Amino acid sequence: MDVTGIANAASTLANVGTSQAVSIAVLKKAMDVSAESATALIEAIPPAPTAQNLPAHLGRNINTTA
Repeated sequence: MDVTGIANAASTLANVGTSQAVSIAVLKKAMDVSAESATALIEAIPPAPTAQNLPAHLGRNINTTA
């Protein structure tokens, strides 16, 4: 194997490593943005209204035979 073949192989490996590092960095940024978006959406959910006019026995049992 000549010297230029070895040099080409080494530079190709270096380019692949750099490309993978950039791809991983972009993926991490995208995941961070997605996490921030999800957190903002969860925080934007209004609290559930309480049903104050309903009798106390409602909502305690689930009909599992229907």
